[in-house]
Amino acid sequence: MGLLQNAKNGLRIAGGRRPSSREEKRLLAKIDWFILSYCCLMYFSNYLDRSNISNAYVSGMREELHMVGTEFNKINTIFTCGYIIGMIPNNLLLQVVSPRIWFPCMQIVWAVLTFCTSTVGNVKQIYAIRFFQGMAESSTFVGTHYVLGSWYKPTELGWRSGIFTSSGLVGTLFSGILQAAVYRSLNGRAGRSGWRWLFVIDGIITLPIALYGFLVFPDVPKTTKAFYLSPEERELARTRLDQNTNLEQAKSRPLSWALVRKILSSWRWYACSLLFAISGETESFGSNNLMGQFLKGIGGYTVDQIDNYPSGVMAVAIVSTIVCATWTDRTGVRWPVLIYMSVACIISSICILVWSSPTALKFFAYYLAGASYAGQATTFAWANQICADNDQERAVVLASMNMWNNAVNAWWSIVFYPATDAPRFRKGMIAMIAVCIATLLATWLVYFLERREWRNRDPRSGRESVDKEGLPGSSGDVQKNQNSPTVVDSDTRSVASEKQ
Repeated sequence: MGLLQNAKNGLRIAGGRRPSSREEKRLLAKIDWFILSYCCLMYFSNYLDRSNISNAYVSGMREELHMVGTEFNKINTIFTCGYIIGMIPNNLLLQVVSPRIWFPCMQIVWAVLTFCTSTVGNVKQIYAIRFFQGMAESSTFVGTHYVLGSWYKPTELGWRSGIFTSSGLVGTLFSGILQAAVYRSLNGRAGRSGWRWLFVIDGIITLPIALYGFLVFPDVPKTTKAFYLSPEERELARTRLDQNTNLEQAKSRPLSWALVRKILSSWRWYACSLLFAISGETESFGSNNLMGQFLKGIGGYTVDQIDNYPSGVMAVAIVSTIVCATWTDRTGVRWPVLIYMSVACIISSICILVWSSPTALKFFAYYLAGASYAGQATTFAWANQICADNDQERAVVLASMNMWNNAVNAWWSIVFYPATDAPRFRKGMIAMIAVCIATLLATWLVYFLERREWRNRDPRSGRESVDKEGLPGSSGDVQKNQNSPTVVDSDTRSVASEKQ
């Protein structure tokens, strides 16, 4: 218990630690600007495209292409299938192809496919386009989390992951505004319907972002040749994570079946994949626009109100994501965010299940459910830390987490949130409560397995012990490794001396 308590104390200090030198501050400022600006713009355009297929459907595409039955649902399912298939190959290709080349190339692919969507003559052509678009867009989310984990310390990951995740939510918010503006000003111009112009505008927005990535994206520390980083800053970027990660073990190795066996024999792949496969479904309130369907189902609201009121869900999502991500960096712990979002969604579900409750309470419940998005950035930051000692494993685990979540997404909404259940969604509310309870159990499982791995590390190996968030180790291990060449930060040493 003393060993674990010392680790917790060291973690509190490390979690709030700022860059230790002027050089490190300058490096962080540069990579924050060039990495986050590009990744956020890329993710924004990604979500803009995803959301605009729904906006196009209700803005004339359905009638013009004579879509019937569940054809729109099939578009989303086929996109998800392409997204699932592309995740792991995209992340592994980042080990072979420079991210500065791969990310923009994938953007150009989905921009060209977006232009093609504006010319389709039937829904089957959209099926084919959306499948390949899903494969290209699957490079963005997990690929960015892989890159973030390559540049930032564990105590720096949460806030950056939160900013990145929020950019996608902003894309969702902006999509409706863009559709309305395009439809009003361009519908019928040059013989094109407003929904067709929407995809033209999407493609035009995407291409300059891809060019920006070609010019400024810095790859990862071990391969970066960014013109804005001096040789000293490149070296600092390679060495500054030394206190959190055994860099020798974290080096990329050739892809092989031995690597696959190693990954599949570890708890990390199974537990982290399970965690996000389950916890990701807490976002179902927002991703299925249940509030919009609720408002339309009970009646009494204008079209503008039905479009605008659910924006509050995304607003709560953005605030929750950034606040929680910042808090996890300050404290160094991730799991409380998953508890927060699970409890919030349980409360929301109960408020909606009790149908006799006031409408104002139901509004509150739907807005509160926006808290579910806070777990996305936190969960991937946590996985980045857990797998920090192996690049390939980290790439596969991050991709698998999103892959399994999307595998569940492909059928989850059809079973539990069909439009025919609006406005009450009784099955969905019960499913949400069950998912939240399962999320709490999965969170405990990852928490337990991570700490068991930490306790089982061999102190004679010369490695610094890694505490419960992948940060520099406890005082007990500092004492055991006094002759080790490993760097131990002064804050952790001070905690050890206090305990002595």
